Amino acid sequence: MYAITGITGQVGTALARALFDAGKPFRAIVRDAAKAHAFARRGAETAVAEIDDTPALARAFGGAEAVFVLLPPVFDPAPGYPESHRSIASIRDALLAARPDRVVVLSTIGAHAAEENLLSQLGRMESVLGRLPMPVTFLRAGWFFENAQWDVASARDTGVIDSYLYPLDRKLPMVATKDVGELAATLLGDVSTGVRVVELEGPRRTSPNDIAHAFAKALGRDVTARIVPREAWAPRFTAQGMSNPTPRMRMLDGFNEGWIDFEGNSVKGVTGVDEVIAGLVSGSS
Repeated sequence: MYAITGITGQVGTALARALFDAGKPFRAIVRDAAKAHAFARRGAETAVAEIDDTPALARAFGGAEAVFVLLPPVFDPAPGYPESHRSIASIRDALLAARPDRVVVLSTIGAHAAEENLLSQLGRMESVLGRLPMPVTFLRAGWFFENAQWDVASARDTGVIDSYLYPLDRKLPMVATKDVGELAATLLGDVSTGVRVVELEGPRRTSPNDIAHAFAKALGRDVTARIVPREAWAPRFTAQGMSNPTPRMRMLDGFNEGWIDFEGNSVKGVTGVDEVIAGLVSGSS
């Protein structure tokens, strides 16, 4: 039996679907008991636990052969990342108490980068959980195609999408959350030793122009990408309610300057940008 955190998000949903399809028993760990019903109806075990509630999390992990860990994202962290540090410590202690046979952790492209940025939280998680006594696999995923969900309305209504990634024709490692969840399901069943890193991207690298073209195909209208100048980032993010936009800005710098990338040879997924964007457009109508 597997124990799955983050199961109500996009990756978690894809992972749960893959496990249901494969007939693999699992325990869905949720923060809100009301969200457990959909999984229970399909035969999954359920447990209610906050990531920072170490005793509850240890109980939720208890008896699991393998555990899938997803660190709750903090997009506007306080300086020093105290929120994620607290969660990482709780996850570590819960895993030490439960002692599953193996752990699969969702990480990110660029987790190894030396430059401080928003993704450094996941680099810290790799450092801490990589010292656990059981085998740990870090699944480093590329930029999610699904980030484009925020551009659906603009593409549909104006034919323009804003891009913080540039140059617009530069192709980056991106991936569909469906492929991430399906690979995570496979990795949970793998018997391995020590610490390993698996890096995943889509079948082809993708540029902002490619995303605009995918929107054009899905919407049946012209769509172009437009660069948001860096000097506009801080005012924009602050206007959106962020208190500490610097880590997010440095993450974007990392993609644009090339120091956020994969460390080794990546695994290729099968789901392309056109399929994901078509789904986002269809889901918004």
